[in-house]
Amino acid sequence: MNSYPTELLAQLAPVMFVAGLNPPKSPAPQPVTPTTPSTPRAQDSFTPLITRLRTTLSAVRQVSIWQSEKTKTFQIVLVDKDVRFPPRKLHPPDDYPDQTPRSPLSPLTPSSPLYPDGLVAPVWIRKHTSFVPSVFVLFLHLFEFPPHTPRSPLDLPDQDRERQREAEERRQDSELAAEIAQRKKATNERTIKLTVVLLASRRMLDDTALDSRLTYIRRQSGLDSRASLFVLSPVSQSELNEFVQSLQQALYEPAVDYYTSHSKRVRRKRNRHTHGNSISYPTPPVSSVPVPRPLRPEGWTVRYEYKMACFAEFRGEDEVALKHYQDAYSALLLMFASITTLPPRTKRWAEAKVLADSIDIKICKLYLYNNEHSLALSFHNTHIRKFCDFSRIWGAGENTFEFWSWMARQQRVMAELLEHGMRSTLVLPVHRPSLLETPVTMPSQQSDALTSLGVNPAHALQHPAFYYYTAARYTEKRREMFTAALELEARGAVAKLSPGFANEKKVDHFSLVVEMYTRSYELFKQRVPSGTSQHNLGRLIFHVAYLIAQTYYASEQFDMAIKFFERIAKTYRKEQWDVMLRPLLSIWYSCAQQTGNMELSVQLLLEMLGHGSITDDAEHLEETLYGVLNSTVPSSQDPLVVELLNFQSIFRIWTHFWETEVYVGQPATFQLTISMPEDISLSSLSFASVSVYFSDDTSTPLVIHHSDDAPDSEKKVRRVALGNVSQYLFDAGGAAEGEANTIQAYLRWGSGVSITFMGTLQLEVPGTLKLAKVVLTVKHNSWWIELPIKLNELQNYGDRTLETPQWLTSVDPPRHLPVKLGDCTTATVRSRPHQLHVLISHSGPAYLDEEYPITIKITNADENVLDVTFDVILHPPEDDSSANRIILEDEESTSLIRGVRFGVLEPGAETVKTLYLLNTGAIGDRTLDVSIRSQSITQRPSSPVPRTPGSAGLQDVNETLQTLVVPTAQAIRVTSHVTYQRPLQPQPGLADLRMYGNDFWEDSVSGEATITSVFRCVASCGLKLESIQFESQEHTMARLIDCSLDNIEPEDTADDWLTGDEFTTICRVTVSQPEGSKSNIPTPGVYVVRWRRLLPDGEPGTLSTTKFALPPLNPPSDDLVALLDLPSTGRLHVPMVMRLTVRNSDSSRTAVVTVHLEPDPSDGFVVAGLRSGRIPMLLPETEATLCWKLIPVECGFARVPKIKVIDRRKAIVPPGQEPPDPPPEPGSDAEGDIVKLVDVRWDGRTGGGEEARATGDIGSILILPQ
Repeated sequence: MNSYPTELLAQLAPVMFVAGLNPPKSPAPQPVTPTTPSTPRAQDSFTPLITRLRTTLSAVRQVSIWQSEKTKTFQIVLVDKDVRFPPRKLHPPDDYPDQTPRSPLSPLTPSSPLYPDGLVAPVWIRKHTSFVPSVFVLFLHLFEFPPHTPRSPLDLPDQDRERQREAEERRQDSELAAEIAQRKKATNERTIKLTVVLLASRRMLDDTALDSRLTYIRRQSGLDSRASLFVLSPVSQSELNEFVQSLQQALYEPAVDYYTSHSKRVRRKRNRHTHGNSISYPTPPVSSVPVPRPLRPEGWTVRYEYKMACFAEFRGEDEVALKHYQDAYSALLLMFASITTLPPRTKRWAEAKVLADSIDIKICKLYLYNNEHSLALSFHNTHIRKFCDFSRIWGAGENTFEFWSWMARQQRVMAELLEHGMRSTLVLPVHRPSLLETPVTMPSQQSDALTSLGVNPAHALQHPAFYYYTAARYTEKRREMFTAALELEARGAVAKLSPGFANEKKVDHFSLVVEMYTRSYELFKQRVPSGTSQHNLGRLIFHVAYLIAQTYYASEQFDMAIKFFERIAKTYRKEQWDVMLRPLLSIWYSCAQQTGNMELSVQLLLEMLGHGSITDDAEHLEETLYGVLNSTVPSSQDPLVVELLNFQSIFRIWTHFWETEVYVGQPATFQLTISMPEDISLSSLSFASVSVYFSDDTSTPLVIHHSDDAPDSEKKVRRVALGNVSQYLFDAGGAAEGEANTIQAYLRWGSGVSITFMGTLQLEVPGTLKLAKVVLTVKHNSWWIELPIKLNELQNYGDRTLETPQWLTSVDPPRHLPVKLGDCTTATVRSRPHQLHVLISHSGPAYLDEEYPITIKITNADENVLDVTFDVILHPPEDDSSANRIILEDEESTSLIRGVRFGVLEPGAETVKTLYLLNTGAIGDRTLDVSIRSQSITQRPSSPVPRTPGSAGLQDVNETLQTLVVPTAQAIRVTSHVTYQRPLQPQPGLADLRMYGNDFWEDSVSGEATITSVFRCVASCGLKLESIQFESQEHTMARLIDCSLDNIEPEDTADDWLTGDEFTTICRVTVSQPEGSKSNIPTPGVYVVRWRRLLPDGEPGTLSTTKFALPPLNPPSDDLVALLDLPSTGRLHVPMVMRLTVRNSDSSRTAVVTVHLEPDPSDGFVVAGLRSGRIPMLLPETEATLCWKLIPVECGFARVPKIKVIDRRKAIVPPGQEPPDPPPEPGSDAEGDIVKLVDVRWDGRTGGGEEARATGDIGSILILPQ
């Protein structure tokens, strides 16, 4: 932006003049009289305050291009107290008293720089930013009378001194007010707000007379009552910052009013000018000399609109300023459209162009303030397009350097503007295509998506680096046009050259191009941080660097160009950018020639030969290389190493082994093929040797020397037999050192010539065979060139990539056999498999809770001594409840036992170990992975072939893997059946104190449970039962009453079980379930069964223990039930008692029960008792008992009289309802719900509540004779 005046581009802000803060000077000594006291030395305390004030005010707001923050701040200018404002208007000379006074900068003033037809000069903006403020702040010192310290606290105030102090303060205040009034007069002439800040000490702030003094000074000086007088004392820096901020806040509104009044004044002038009479200006003839004419109406419109835009910008009204700038720009275009209004290549025309460019920058900047990127770019592009059209009319089109100079300047200005904005708050838009959110919205948004997926780069705001890049390209075009102009000048066509041609000769075009390319390069690098994956932008960075190098080359700065080429080529080679690398190498070679670097020239020539298939000048390059080697000498006697690792080699090289795996001592056949492409030839050069490295650089290479014996016929395919090359690979200084030069071959490659070196390698130890590097050596005159090629890093390019390795089988005629292997570039040398016999045996199936033995037998049938180790992995079962373990000797694990040594086995020796598998949980298969590793400990001879880094740790180790699946089943299966009996004892009442004792057992609700368990042998091999025991586990809800095993000794249960044998046990448990509990009651005990497997030989196996838990208890509950208690037998004519207990177990409902006894004549009993009646109301959890006397009258099975128990709760008629008509008969079902009647002799229920005997089925009584 240095091409334009700073005043036309800077962001305008309200201007504040600050006076009275000049650095204090050393005062001259003054005579002291008794009447006039000297100035106290206490004023020196304000020096630090003044210094900090100057620093703080100067840092408030600096003049800059970009200021988008909307804050109430001023552009502060520190001035002297006696500063004078420039004259507002100049009075006419005495000779012309009738003329109107005008501004010194008006085009109507003869002494103005704009007379007579100028538009706007930068000096007008400089006047309002540097010479005329909107607010004037004057700092003055408030007089303070020297303090007086009395000699004693008891002294009375000195009245004379007080009167003297008041008189002196009044005199000083009057002088201060007069000074303020004088400055007030000057500011009032320009309607500038004057504010006075009085500096006073902290002691003065506590003076009671301060307010009256300030009021006196304000009235005498004529200051306003609002924001016109402040008092400041020495304060801290933070408080000083707050004061400066509050001062700006208080004065911002008067400043806005000042610029508003200016805008109104300019608007009135514009309106008067618009509605006034138009003046006709005669058009002078074309041949006449241009005569200055007064400014036309369009020019006055530009002036007024531009001024109103500036004043709106002073006020911070960006929208208003943008509108006036646009109007001024439109009026300016009308002036440019007529060559009579603004004749081309005149002073006013050049000023108008600068003004138009400045307005364009202002408008773009204001658009960017509001993040309207597309509008800013559109206006800038329109500006460029308009003036390009004007330039063609003015005779400065695309074929002139002036045109491209202006175009480059516009691009650079846009780049600098964006760069300023990005340092502040500007965020550039992202132009990625927007993706549709969901497939459902695709039909409705298809048209919008097609529009948004494509973005025209010319309509999208780019990064500033792009505009720097474009400016550099335009500058290159500018140089081309200037060069063409120089050619015209050389031919004598000086009359056609532009007036600026002489100045253009002073311009260093190359420096401008390098400067802009460098700035673009730096900004692009900042946009792509290291480690990111934005490859496209990274390629653009290297392209810009390439253009910088080209510019350095064109400007004959060859050293700088070489530095750039080195950095760029490194990336181009790595990423295989052949198309971009080829022209770079050509220019790089020219730079190397100019600098006299022969080594670099040879290296570049060799590299360019690798591109012969496309450059079509391979023969020329070969001749050039041969000429360089013949006519020059290297700068050093050391070999010139030309690395062919990271870029395209002139050779096509590949290696492959016939077999990718061989055993120790077995030869591995390999082929190394070095071929020259058809479009490249080096037949003029003979290679002195080819060195083949089989591992790293430190190993001894296989050297193949050149032989001058040329083959009989010029064959394109040749083969060199190397034999077993292991004999040539002893370390340096070994016995066979002299044999390293015995291999010779004709080493000269013409166009399309291929030489295949074929040999064998063998190792006596395990390792990896690999051809690591090939070094081709050229010795020509004094040149010694080495071309090392690392085979593992060699890059194959394009059509030179060999998809399938080819094995040369015949030379005449040439025949190749495809090698269809994986990675045939290496061969792995493995030890011969160990002859180790592994036998794993077991007799399945395995049973739960049994330590199942698995026998592992290992026999060494190898000729070497083997060290054997053993690993076993137990796979986790599918059932998470299973917890299995493996046991081997002293180690035990649930998953892995590792590194168990079987010991050192001599040839023919064997060893046996037993692995135990302990299974629990569910049945199913158990999977084990067995790994048996064997390592030979017999010393092997060392190998002459050096090992590769990857093979240094290889040892003669074999591993045998086996997977074992062991089926697991149950040995004993248990089936349990639970029967629940209701309690017969009476329920305790609410007042029964026994319920609150610690030893009270509440079983009156749940009753008892009888558990019948059947043990069945399901093992196919049979079992030897050692014992069966019951282990009680009593807790708060279940207790064991008795068990059928209580009176049996554990040894008495020992027996041999065959498949299908059963054993039954019964135990009774009393249950105490809390009221309302629905959860299961834990098992009250477990059966412990100790058993052994019967082996095939009839002997028992290891002892195993299995625990079978009793099933959990869940006794069913009743609501209302009737329990009938009868004897099973009786005697004839002997009375017996029949007892009926009605129990209400409901926790909330009350039962209304009636009992009906229905005797039958066929019954064999005489009944004494209630026939039909109602039991007293049964409250929740209570019971009632009825008794009858039965006298048998006949022998045999006698049937008990029929009893019916009815719950009449639903039959009770609530108050207010009528009873049913007719009423139900007594004992009928309509009278209520039938209560379940249970014969306690047959009482028994399952966990689901199913009765063992049908409800209401009362059995008979056996009556015996007396």
